Amino acid sequence: MEVSLKQFKHCDLVSAEGRIDSSTSPKLAEAMEQIQGENRFKIVLDLEKVEFMSSAGFRVLIAAQRNCKKLNRGEVVLANVPTNIQSALELAGFDAIFRSFPDVTSAVGSF
Repeated sequence: MEVSLKQFKHCDLVSAEGRIDSSTSPKLAEAMEQIQGENRFKIVLDLEKVEFMSSAGFRVLIAAQRNCKKLNRGEVVLANVPTNIQSALELAGFDAIFRSFPDVTSAVGSF
C-alpha cells in the first residue's frame, strides 16, 4: 500500500493506494498520527485507488476520527469511496460517522 500526503490551506489530503489490511494499516495510522501530531485535524482521505479495506483499516479510520473530533477540532471525511468499501461502511454502521464525497474537490471544499 502507498500513502501520500498533501497539505492545503484548510485541510490535509491523505491518498491511499492498494490494500489496507492488518499488515498495511500501520502505515496509514502513521500518516494520520503525523498530521494530528502537527495539530491539524481536518483530514480528507482519498480512497479512489484502494482495492480492499479490512477491519484493521476501519479501526485506523475510527481512531483518527475520534482524535479529530475530540474538542471539536475537525474531522476525517472520505472521498472517492469505492462501492465495496462503501457497502462495508454501511454494513458496519460507519456511514453515520464519516461524511463521504464523490471527489476530492468537494471533500476539500467541505472545510
